[in-house]
Amino acid sequence: MDGEPPFQPRFPWWNGDLQTLRDSFRPIDLPADRGHPLPFDVGNGDQLLAKWDGPLTGEPLGLVLLMHGLGGSSERGGLRRMGDTLQRSGFAVLRLNMRGAGSGRTLARGTYAANSNRDLLPVLRQARTLAAGRPLLGMGISLGGTKLLNALTSTSVERRTAGLDPQAPLLDGLVTISSPVDLESCSRQIERPRNRIYQHWLLKRLVAQTLADPFGVTATERQALEGPLPSIRAFDAAITAPRWSYASVDDYYRQASPLWRLQEARYRSQLPPTLLIHAEDDPWVPVEPTRTLEAIQDERFQVLLTAKGGHNGFHGRGGCWTDQLTARWFQRLLG
Repeated sequence: MDGEPPFQPRFPWWNGDLQTLRDSFRPIDLPADRGHPLPFDVGNGDQLLAKWDGPLTGEPLGLVLLMHGLGGSSERGGLRRMGDTLQRSGFAVLRLNMRGAGSGRTLARGTYAANSNRDLLPVLRQARTLAAGRPLLGMGISLGGTKLLNALTSTSVERRTAGLDPQAPLLDGLVTISSPVDLESCSRQIERPRNRIYQHWLLKRLVAQTLADPFGVTATERQALEGPLPSIRAFDAAITAPRWSYASVDDYYRQASPLWRLQEARYRSQLPPTLLIHAEDDPWVPVEPTRTLEAIQDERFQVLLTAKGGHNGFHGRGGCWTDQLTARWFQRLLG
């Protein structure tokens, strides 16, 4: 990427697994969480809870909506670290808990999906109002980026249903980091024997989020969750696909994968200036689907691949490289 130093891993986080696990091995040094809680109405009496943080000094350059990944929340260290970097760079940030996640667990029944447009589109409409005329930007970590890409390539019918003007931009800029664009290949990757511990950790978080639903789960769902479930694909087959009205887990993975729409110019034209960042040694999300998008990138749609970095790792000598890169990219975008 022009003007940007290439990513160099910091000792001892040399490979993709160590980059991925670094934050688990070494706690992130962050100030106390003083985010102001803001509920967003998403229909049927449900709300999603976000945390709003202003810039450290002065008026905000813009508002950045931050989206967590699978099993995450607005309280996760990586998302908070990104928010802190953006605040120090002059932005206000909005850390959103998707349906069933974090401190918003009690406000909405059910759980989220890779395509959560019926939740995310109303949030984007309300966030635009909250931005008060300033630019509204988006940053998604892992599955958070997938959800944003799906929302930005949504249909006119979906946008009208959410009270949005189909012709108006939903965001003024977007960065995704380690985000799966093809769910089927991602599912196969996480099921590899080498990733058994990763999958177990993710499943434990997903099951706990689901069972913590104060509105309850069905007897069929509880039986599946206490099975125990052998894989994330099995979780999606038993929980995610039926809850979000997909015919099957294969149907869910196909329709909720943004890759196919990103390959079509008519859908890419709906995107704001966009940067997709992915490491070739990501142990969770295969790089090949994102690499196919390199051939169609242009000034508004950019793909940045690095040899190292792991899954949402990118820990370099000066700190988290993607945190700093995102802040600089947004600053340049706004001029």
